[in-house]
Order: sequence, then C-alpha cells, then structure tokens
Amino acid sequence: MKSYTIHLLRSMPSQGLLEGRYVGRGQSPLAEGALAQILRLKEEFVYPEAQFFCASPAVACVDTLRLLYPHAQPEVALELAECDFGDWEGKTADDLKDDPRFPLWLAGQGDPPGGESSQVFYRRVCQGFEGLVENLMARSLTETVLVSHAGVMGAVLARYGLPQAPPQDWLCDPGFGYSLRIMPSLWMRQPVMEVYGRAPQPRTAQAQPEEAAKQK
Repeated sequence: MKSYTIHLLRSMPSQGLLEGRYVGRGQSPLAEGALAQILRLKEEFVYPEAQFFCASPAVACVDTLRLLYPHAQPEVALELAECDFGDWEGKTADDLKDDPRFPLWLAGQGDPPGGESSQVFYRRVCQGFEGLVENLMARSLTETVLVSHAGVMGAVLARYGLPQAPPQDWLCDPGFGYSLRIMPSLWMRQPVMEVYGRAPQPRTAQAQPEEAAKQK
C-alpha cells in the first residue's frame, strides 16, 4: 500500500532569534554564519531527497530549504507560520521586563497583546498540517521535505506522532529533524503518523552498507 513520507526539518536560526527577539510574523534574515553551518552539515550528513519541497513562510525557513536543496522550488505553507507575537513582535525579554503581562505569559497565563494564544497557534498549525497531508495525497506526492520552526514542529509531532511525546521532547538542533511515515488508511481513520527516524543521516551510516557489501 502506498505511504507518504515527510522529512520535517528545523530551520537555521534567524538573526533576530540570535539577538533574543520574538520573531513570529515579522521577517528576519538567516543569522550570520548560517551558510557556513549548512555547508558543514551537508559535508557530514546526507539530507533526504524528495519530490516536493515546502517551508513555513519565514524567510529563514525558505532560505534554509534553498541552501539545503539548491535545485528546489519550495512552496510556502502559510498556516505553518510561527506564532503571532502581536505587540511583542521583534522585542526582547529585556524590552518586556516591565510589562506585567510578560511574566504571566511565560508562565502559561495570558496571551501576547494583539497576538495568538497558544491554543489558537496549536489549532492553526494542526489544521495547516492536515491540509498539507491532504494536498500531498491528492497530488500523489509520496516524498516531501518540510522546513519549519521548532514550535511548529513540536505542535505537529505532539499531535500526530507515534510514539507519543510532548512538544518539548521533539526539540532538535537547527538543520535536523525527523522522518515521518503516513499510511492513508490509518490517517483517514485517525490522523496519526509513524516517526520512524531522524533526518539527516550521518554519512558514515550511509557508507556502512556499501562497505559490508564489498566485504562479501
């Protein structure tokens, strides 16, 4: 039976993120040194190939994908955007230290003024991911690379991933992620997916089967 694979990768950090800023709907370029980091990763790891490439709308996600896959023409998944931080967009914790709403938000109480609550963010991301899966199935695209944010990845994996784990357990370094397998018959009954491996794979791991074959 046909299955669908999504390689879900975390983008490299934006300059704003390195500066400690809350970057959600705003745009911040990739941090200085991101290109060199990606080139090192591509020397040490083998990134999975795919028929289809998509990214969250942040320029850091799109540029990460293009640097990893120079031949790709990625589509943008608008509903898989980072959280909308509203009036706190672009600000740092130091900027907000005198705002009495800020510590409450950090403690899970309240929402960013003019922004999204965690529930709205979670619901939007899950709806966007389900729409993406439906699109892949309708177009018979069986191998996909998706580059997104840590928060988006955590929401998706916590909601649909097997084995089950909370969002924080799915945290990974920039440039890394997970390979997911979706069986249509199971997805239609109950939307879940198998998290069957990490991505990318070390080049040494890729070389082992070839070396074993030479020894036979």
